[in-house]
Amino acid sequence: MEHLLQRVEQWMHDVEQWVRQQPVEQLYAALAVLLLTIALLLLGRLFKRTKSNTIVLAGLSGSGKTVLFYQLRDGSFHHGTVTSMEPNDDCFILHSESEKKNKIKPVRIVDVPGHPRLRTKLDDFLPQAAGIVFVVDALDFLPSCRAIAEYLYDILTKADVVKKKIPVLILCNKADKVTAHSKEFIKKQLEKEIDKLRTSRTGLSTADITNEYTLGEQGETFSFVQCHNKVSVADASGLMGETSQLEQFIREHVKL
Repeated sequence: MEHLLQRVEQWMHDVEQWVRQQPVEQLYAALAVLLLTIALLLLGRLFKRTKSNTIVLAGLSGSGKTVLFYQLRDGSFHHGTVTSMEPNDDCFILHSESEKKNKIKPVRIVDVPGHPRLRTKLDDFLPQAAGIVFVVDALDFLPSCRAIAEYLYDILTKADVVKKKIPVLILCNKADKVTAHSKEFIKKQLEKEIDKLRTSRTGLSTADITNEYTLGEQGETFSFVQCHNKVSVADASGLMGETSQLEQFIREHVKL
């Protein structure tokens, strides 16, 4: 033990001598690098601890966002649900995971009204969003295809969505209905409509463009794989309580 202490003392002495021989500027630089490294490590740990647990539901009025919100929270679609005029905002354990309460991280779900005058409320929640679920009425899709594509285009080109690469799930609701369109059909039609929108909006003056980003590759037909963030498509049925693909998306982006 005594021999070990002597070696430690000798090592400390050698270090002290080495430090005395170094230029002061070099020591300051080394100290600055050390402090910066520690600060970055602390910030990294803080970021991991405060990772967002917010999932935003967006889409046109009548697409079924509020029904899905209640299914996720209560396991019921609440008879008499009406179009929301204010965001439904709550933090809870998903109903399907209620038996695992102590092991599961709560999720904050925000249901943003789909009325055109109220969509700006979406911007209030994007800075905290871990994911966006864009709900589409698969039953009444074609008559609203243009309006759906315009709203989706606006979301995909928002600065927060692009910079943070917020993942987007296009959720085709009411998929249980016999006459509902398939998610593959809806995906292709939306890509076609957004391709048209790209052409028309590129011709607008800079003053007319709200968002600062564009979609897709110039000179190529648009597809969702060209987006800055990941865009996926899934099915659901709010009324029937079929939300498994939606819950899978939530758990992929809100870690336990």
